[in-house]
Amino acid sequence: MSALKITTRDAPTGPVLEILGDLDYATADQLRDLLTSLTLRPGQRLVLDLAGMEFCDSSGVTALIVARNHAQAAQADIALAAVPAHTLRVLRVVGLDQIFGLLAESPAATRS
Repeated sequence: MSALKITTRDAPTGPVLEILGDLDYATADQLRDLLTSLTLRPGQRLVLDLAGMEFCDSSGVTALIVARNHAQAAQADIALAAVPAHTLRVLRVVGLDQIFGLLAESPAATRS
């Protein structure tokens, strides 16, 4: 298991959260706690860059849904970037690929 590390950076379109390591039962609260302190404005896009995410269980998927709900409550958009194949498969099986915007690669254009 890899420890979870979340790096936040600002981009012209909104915040980008880079998630590294395991997003699971033991670590999902870290993402949920960070979201409570994250201010989004209407029209912004929250990007979760998952290129460095090594593992995601059902608790991690739930944390992604919490992120989506947080964005929607702020009238903002959300996108998942560079979703690992194993996680993308789970998202597709449960239909979450239909409610998240998916970006094929890490959003280099949003790096500041």
